Amino acid sequence: MEDPRQFATPEDADARALEVYRLVLASLGAATAQDADACDRRVAAALAAMLAPDDAPRLAALFANVPSADVYRHLWRALATVTRERASLRRAFAIPVVVVAAAERSETAGTTLPAVVDDVDVLVSLMRERRALAGNVSFALANTLASAEALSFPQLGKLLAWGDGGDSVEALPPAPIVVHGTVESVHLRFLAGAAIAAPGADLFREREPGAWGVPFAQTLSRMLGAPGVSVLALPRAPMPPVEAAWRGVLAQREVGAQVFASNAIRAIRARVGEPSAVISVHRSDADTRAGEVRLSLSSPFDPRGAEGFRCVLAPLDRVDDVVGMLESLLADCRLNDVRRMPGVHADRDAVTGQPLLFKADAANLLH
Repeated sequence: MEDPRQFATPEDADARALEVYRLVLASLGAATAQDADACDRRVAAALAAMLAPDDAPRLAALFANVPSADVYRHLWRALATVTRERASLRRAFAIPVVVVAAAERSETAGTTLPAVVDDVDVLVSLMRERRALAGNVSFALANTLASAEALSFPQLGKLLAWGDGGDSVEALPPAPIVVHGTVESVHLRFLAGAAIAAPGADLFREREPGAWGVPFAQTLSRMLGAPGVSVLALPRAPMPPVEAAWRGVLAQREVGAQVFASNAIRAIRARVGEPSAVISVHRSDADTRAGEVRLSLSSPFDPRGAEGFRCVLAPLDRVDDVVGMLESLLADCRLNDVRRMPGVHADRDAVTGQPLLFKADAANLLH
């Protein structure tokens, strides 16, 4: 399916950023691996220089003004490699945690979960006993659940400095979770940590939580809970901050889509029978560099009823990957009528002003 995003033009970037983009494009178009490696070394050196905490605006601007998705992905991979290969014995990392929360009754709607872990040493012990971080035992966790902003490009230098032994805990404030109602809401938070390991030790080879994952999830869920509120905390594998931030985005989206699809499909089946699904791509009225993949669930026997889920496209996203995730999920839900709406569509319905969603009886749908 088509990509709705429009990336920056050269005049949006300064001369130093333009040179980095030129090197990335040269690497992507290089005739030999040797030429590509030479360009990549210069890109890595430029990125490493931007990881000082006081250079955060330049790093953020570099990624904000990329000219294409390919350049963004290449830069991101280079930054991930640079942060993994930092020479320090003490390494910062983060555990993405997807928190699914709902009020058990209307009276407890509006409850705020403080996102502070009362006894973080219990979680550390669980990880050590079950050989998380490749069996490393020399690590610690912060006692707060931080927002994605704490791992963003403007904050990255501070977080890495904290991992290196500096003092920048102020970059990791807790991000409280407000439980708005009795329908599950899905939130992304991060537990930051620092580990001591010899250079070259691969602490982050896990792609999914190992034996520690289930007891960690159960314990953290209890710690975050409140009377009258259901809480499920789902950790992902610890990663260096750049990679953890992206893994968290993917995890939140997948869990959010699962929660939406299971609730909506169950409700439509109970009300009118088997629903149909439409997947469509939309531009953003607010930001030409943004876009969304949207999922609509509806039935011809309920002309007014439809349920929608919106996947905001992150710069690293490939549209087909997001579409594929949704189609795989719907297959798992045993939904047979899944259709694609070709083309790129408007953000809002011209009549209602609401986000545009398509029903299965719309024209030109592709099975």
